[in-house]
Amino acid sequence: MEYFLGLLINGIVVGSIYSMVALGFVLIYKATEVVNFAQGELLMIGAYFCMETIVRTRMPFIPAFLMTMIFMIILALLIERLVLRRMLGAPIISIIMVTIGIGIILRMVVIQIWGATSLPFPDVFPRKGIDFGVIKVGQVYIWSFLLSVIFMALFGIFFKFTRIGLVMRATASSRKAAESMGVPLTRIFALAWIISAIVSGVGGVLTGSIAGLTPELSFYGVKVFPAVILGGLDSIVGATISGVVIGVLENLGAGFLKDLTGLGGLGPVAPFIILVAILWVRPTGLFGTKDIERV
Repeated sequence: MEYFLGLLINGIVVGSIYSMVALGFVLIYKATEVVNFAQGELLMIGAYFCMETIVRTRMPFIPAFLMTMIFMIILALLIERLVLRRMLGAPIISIIMVTIGIGIILRMVVIQIWGATSLPFPDVFPRKGIDFGVIKVGQVYIWSFLLSVIFMALFGIFFKFTRIGLVMRATASSRKAAESMGVPLTRIFALAWIISAIVSGVGGVLTGSIAGLTPELSFYGVKVFPAVILGGLDSIVGATISGVVIGVLENLGAGFLKDLTGLGGLGPVAPFIILVAILWVRPTGLFGTKDIERV
């Protein structure tokens, strides 16, 4: 039971980070109808930048974290202004291929600067575990989960109660209608990329603090993608819930199910098995919007 609870708690923590990264996927898709395949690389480079800031400048974690968020905003604006804005009106597949290219470039930059070997992340959270009676949980997991929940709650408040959030929701609902009402679409697109980069940077810092740094962090974009599809590519609520579901399934598959069945490698595969099974029944995902066309 302790082993099962350990896997479950770890899955919830990792899943909460998945939810944040999935939120970035959904935001860009809702605003621009483009799937950003560089999301994992944004997560990776945010983690490396925060580590480098702490190590090189001896800066405390909170100022270094804020510096990382500023860096992610600048990076998102550069990508949106210099590359993607010039492709407005281009075929969707062309824009998707550009995001893949951006991801490859960011990955190569990280490898050239920091190498391909694993690096430790500075100890920014206490490593001593907290005993809850049945199980002992490391503080790094507790803090990572709390910060993930706080950031998702802040973005939820932003979208629901602010004017800019209302404009973004209106744009996501109907770009043509929003444009006819005078909404500056290019600014909304840029803001979507900024928010996506911020949540990726936060996810990278939290993931790095748990598992260390390696260029393989870029594959979190692929690992999160089942959560995006499972929840519905256009559903923020779906991304939030499905991220936790995928994190739990991945950890149970890697540990508990392996012990039960004797089969290895079930961790990365289990989310995709569940994804295929659900998409058979709900092709738009659990919370996705089904388009109805009238002839």
